[in-house]
Amino acid sequence: QVRLVESGGGLVQPGGSLRLSCAASSGSILRINSMAWYRQAPEKQRELVAAITNNDLTQYADSVKGRFTIARDKVNYTVSLQTFYLQMYSLKPEDTAVYYCNILRQWSPLTPGDYWGQGTQVTVSS
Repeated sequence: QVRLVESGGGLVQPGGSLRLSCAASSGSILRINSMAWYRQAPEKQRELVAAITNNDLTQYADSVKGRFTIARDKVNYTVSLQTFYLQMYSLKPEDTAVYYCNILRQWSPLTPGDYWGQGTQVTVSS
């Protein structure tokens, strides 16, 4: 069983920045090939924000390109804990959403897997 815990959300003014973290843990050695950040705003569908592979290929939604950066700890298949990040700059009110991390089922086509965190709220408002 894999557990995902997001953190780092909060209230920030437009133009501000936040860094989200996702701690992925398991009772055994954890092998994650690719993972992603999704977000869901009120009354909207969940959407992909950014994704990363174990060799650092990345993919971003057009709306966040140049403002958000996805990253991960150095790949280590001998441990049961890995952490992923989403650095967000130049935040806009439309970035307001609950942000979730997900271990992807496959990269191409990009397909979410079964494991989701509980989400962390990001609110961009003056």
